[in-house]
Amino acid sequence: MIKKLFKWSGIALATVLVVGGSFAAHEWYAKKPFLFRAFLDREVIKIAFDSPETLTSLGFLESMGITGHNAKLNDDSPEKGDELLEKVSEIRATLLEYDDAGLNADERLSKEIALYLLDFAEESKPYRYHNYPVNQLFGVQNGYPSFMEAQHQVRSEEDAEHYLARLTAVEQKFAQNLEGIKIRTEKGIIPPKFVIERVLAEMNAFVATPVTENILYTSLQTKLSEAEGIPAEAQARLLADAERRIRDHVHPAYQLFIDYFAALNEQAGSDDGFWHLPQGEEAYALALKLFTTTDYSAEQIHQLGLDEVARIQGEILTILAAESFDVSGGFTPAIDALAADSRFYYEDSDAGRAQILEDYQAILDEIDAGIDQAFNIRPTAGMEVVRIPEFKEKTSPGAYYQQPAIDGSRPGRFFANLYDIKATPKYSMRTLAYHEGIPGHHFQIALGMEQEGLPFFRRMSPFTAYVEGWALYSEQLAWELGYQADPFDNVGRLQAELFRAVRLVVDTGIHHKRWTREQAIDYMRDNTGMAQSDVVAEIERYIVMPGQATAYKVGMIKILELRERAKTQLGDRFDLRAFHDVMLQNGAVPLNILERLVEQYIADTQAS
Repeated sequence: MIKKLFKWSGIALATVLVVGGSFAAHEWYAKKPFLFRAFLDREVIKIAFDSPETLTSLGFLESMGITGHNAKLNDDSPEKGDELLEKVSEIRATLLEYDDAGLNADERLSKEIALYLLDFAEESKPYRYHNYPVNQLFGVQNGYPSFMEAQHQVRSEEDAEHYLARLTAVEQKFAQNLEGIKIRTEKGIIPPKFVIERVLAEMNAFVATPVTENILYTSLQTKLSEAEGIPAEAQARLLADAERRIRDHVHPAYQLFIDYFAALNEQAGSDDGFWHLPQGEEAYALALKLFTTTDYSAEQIHQLGLDEVARIQGEILTILAAESFDVSGGFTPAIDALAADSRFYYEDSDAGRAQILEDYQAILDEIDAGIDQAFNIRPTAGMEVVRIPEFKEKTSPGAYYQQPAIDGSRPGRFFANLYDIKATPKYSMRTLAYHEGIPGHHFQIALGMEQEGLPFFRRMSPFTAYVEGWALYSEQLAWELGYQADPFDNVGRLQAELFRAVRLVVDTGIHHKRWTREQAIDYMRDNTGMAQSDVVAEIERYIVMPGQATAYKVGMIKILELRERAKTQLGDRFDLRAFHDVMLQNGAVPLNILERLVEQYIADTQAS
C-alpha cells in the first residue's frame, strides 16, 4: 500500500523497490524522511487520508479497489480542527530541518512555497473563527447535497450502500459543525441578519421538498438507473432505504440548524463588514494578504479599483458609440440600453436554457481546437458544461469550475447558473466560457494537477491571486487571439474586467470603509450594468468571503505586467508559448514567486 501511495504522489516507484521495503517504511513513518519530496507528498497524503470526502473527490483509490472511505464523512468537530492546526505546526518545524544546501532548485522552490502556506497558517491561528461557515453561498447545508450529487459515484450496489451510509452520517456531521458555530457565537462572530435569513429560507425549502423530489433522492435514483448490472429490485430497495434515511436522519440534521439559526437571528445586526467583529480589521487585513499574496493595504486596493473602473468604462463607451448607442448620458444609461436589447437574450424556457449549455460547449470546443498558437502544453483531462443544481442556483454565482478527478473518471466541469435568463446575455458568454474553461481555470487547474514532476501540494496550491488572475488574463488572451472579434463580445469581455475592478472597490468599501450592503449593491449596479439578481448575489458573496474578490484583478495586473516585461526585455526572442509554459508548469504560486520565475525565464532566454 505504501508503494502505491508513493507512486501516486509522483515518487518513482522503481527507486523505492531498488532500495527495499525497509527504506519505504522509513520514508513513510520517519519524522524526517531522507527524501525531501517524500516528506512533502507524504504529509499531503496523510492529510488526504484523514478526509474521506477529499478521497472521494480525488477519485484515485477506487481504481485500486479501495472504497471504504466512500461510506464516511469528514470529522468536522472543533477538536479535529485543533488537531489539524497542531499538525500544521509540526510539518513546518520538520520542513525547516531540511537545509537549502542539500536541496536542488526545484526542491528549494517547493520548500519556499510550502513555508509561505505554513507561515500564513501560523499567522492566522488567532483568527481561526473569523468566518461564517454556514452562509447563503456555501456551507455544510448546501455543500453536503452538492458533494453527494457531484462527487459520490454509484457504479455498483456497494457504492449505493456507501451513499446510504453517508445519509445516516450527516446527523453527526451537522452536530459537529454546530459546535463550531456556537464557539463563534460566544466570540461575537455572528453573521449579518440577511445571511441568517437567506440560510433559513434555503434550509426550510430543503426540508419542505417531498423526500422523493429531494436532490439526495433523485441523484441516487439517476445514478442507479445509469449504473450497469444493478437489478431493478435492488434499485427499488436502495431507493426505499434512501427515502427512510433522508426522513429520519437528513431532515433532523437540517432541523438542528434551522432551530439554532432561528434563535441566532434575534442577536444578528445589520452591519455587514468585518470591521464590526472583534479584531475584524486585523482579520480583514490578513484576508487581503491571503487572497492577493501581496502586502497591499485596503486603501491601495480601493484606489486601484477606482482607477480601473474609470479606464474600462471609457473603453466600453467608445465601442458602444461606434455601434450607434447613445452614450451622451454616461456609462449607466448606455450599458442599460445594451442590457435591455432583446436580441442578446435566449428564450426564457427549458429549451432556451438547454441552448445556452449547448452554445457554451460549442464556444469551448472552438477555442480548444485553435489554441495551439499560444500553448505548448494542454491538459489531457476533458471538460463539460453543466447547469448549477437548481436547488441552490438562486444564491450561487454566475458560474464556477470543478476540477477533474485524478483518475480521469470525471472531467473538469464548468457549472453555469441559468436561474435568471437575463443574467446570461449572449455577448458575455464567450468571456465566461474562456474564464471558467479554456484557456482559463480548466487549462490551469487541470494542467497543474497533471504535472507529475511537482509535489502533490503544488499541483493543488490554493493561491487565489494566481488562479483567478490567470483566468481573468485568459479572457483578454482569447480576445487578443481573435476569439471575441464581434464588438459586442468585446464589450462583454470589458464588462467582465470591469466587474473585477468594481470588486476591488466594493470589497474594501464593505469591510474597510464601512459601506452597507445597500451602498455596495448600488455602486456595483451603477458601474457594471449587471443584472440586479447577479449584483445582489455577488455583494452578499463578498460579505461572507472578505478579501477573496480582490484577488482576480490584482493577479491579472501582475501577469500582464510580467508579460510586458518579458516582451520588452526579450524583443523578437519573446515566445508567448514559452511564457505560458512558465505560467502553467509550476502550479499556482504567490505573485512574488511568480515574478521571480518570469525573471529567471527572461535571464535564461537571454543567455541561450
